[in-house]
Amino acid sequence: MAMIEGGAGDSQFFARTGPYSLADVVAAAGGERRGGTAEQLVGVAPLQTAGPQHVSFLDNKRYAEQLLATKAGAVIVAASLADKVPSATAAIIVSEPYPAWAKVAALFYPVPPVEPGIHASAVVEEGASVDPTAEIGPLAIIRRGAVIGARCRVDSGAVIGRSVRLGEDCRIGALASLSHAILGRRVNILPGARIGQEGFGFAQTPTGFLTVPQLGRVLIEDDAEIGANSTIDRGSAQDTIIGAGTRIDNLVQIGHNVKTGRCCVVVAMAGVSGSSELGDFVVVAAQAGLAGHLKIGSKARIGAQAGVMADVPAGLDVIGSPAEPVRDFFRGIATLRKLARRPKGGSQATE
Repeated sequence: MAMIEGGAGDSQFFARTGPYSLADVVAAAGGERRGGTAEQLVGVAPLQTAGPQHVSFLDNKRYAEQLLATKAGAVIVAASLADKVPSATAAIIVSEPYPAWAKVAALFYPVPPVEPGIHASAVVEEGASVDPTAEIGPLAIIRRGAVIGARCRVDSGAVIGRSVRLGEDCRIGALASLSHAILGRRVNILPGARIGQEGFGFAQTPTGFLTVPQLGRVLIEDDAEIGANSTIDRGSAQDTIIGAGTRIDNLVQIGHNVKTGRCCVVVAMAGVSGSSELGDFVVVAAQAGLAGHLKIGSKARIGAQAGVMADVPAGLDVIGSPAEPVRDFFRGIATLRKLARRPKGGSQATE
C-alpha cells in the first residue's frame, strides 16, 4: 500500500477554522511580534514543513538548526531564541512557547462542536434525563436515572449506567462505560475507559475467596481527563476521587478508594493500588506501581517503572524498585559499577 501524503491537521480528520491575521495569532499566543512579512496565516505546521502561511514553534534548543532554515510565516519562541528566527519569519515572543503553541493550535483546530440530538439507534431508558443541548451518538445506552448535562457528548456505543451524572460539557468516548459515578464539568473520558466497576475486594476463607461488596462511588472533578482503556474502580466503603484537572493517560489502573489531588499526572501502564492518596501535582511516570494505603505528598514525582512501597514526602523524586530518592538510587548504581570494575582479589572498596 502506498504511503498517503499528509501532515498536521489532515482535513479528512480535523476541521480547521481561519485564516487568521497575524495579529489574531499573536493575541491568542499572548506574545509580542518581532519582524516578519506575513500578515495572514492559514494553519499550523512543524518547523521543517511549514510554509509562509503557517505558524510553528520551538521549545527545545536542540532543534535550533531547523529554526534557522524554516520557511514558516511565524514562529512561537522564547526571547532567548528570537534572534535565530529568519528575517522573513515573524517571531512571536512568549515566556513559555509550548502553552502558547497549544492556544494557537486550538485557535485553528477547536474542539468540534456538539451536535445536539439523540441518534435513532441510541437507547435512552425511561427516567433518564438528557439535556436538549447534548449529543447522544449511535448505539449509545443511557440507563434510567442517569443525568446528561448541557452540551455533553456521549459517543458511539458508550454506556452510561443507572443514576450516573455528567456535568456540563463532558465528553464520553466511544465504547466507554460508566457506572456508580458522578462527573463534574468538562470531564473528558477517552474511548474504552471503564469507570466505576467493582474494585478488587475479597476476603480469604479456608474454602476460598469471599467477594466484599463495593459500595462506594467514583467522583471525577472538573476538567479531569481519563485516557483510553484506563480503569477506575469505585470505592469499597468510601469514594474513589479524581481531583480537578488531573490527567490520567491510556492504560492506567486506579484502585478502589484512591484519592488524587488537583492536577496530578498518571502516565501509561501505571497502577495505583487501593486506598492510596496522592497530593496535588503529583506525577506518576509510565509503568510505575504503587502499593496500597500509601500517601504521596504534593509535587512528588515517581519515576518510570518505580515500585513504591512506602510513603513519599512532598516534593521528593523517587525511582527504582523498591523506590528510593533519585540521588540515593544513582549513588548505589555508581557503587555497583565501581565494584564490577575492581580487579579480582583487590582490596575492599572504601568510602
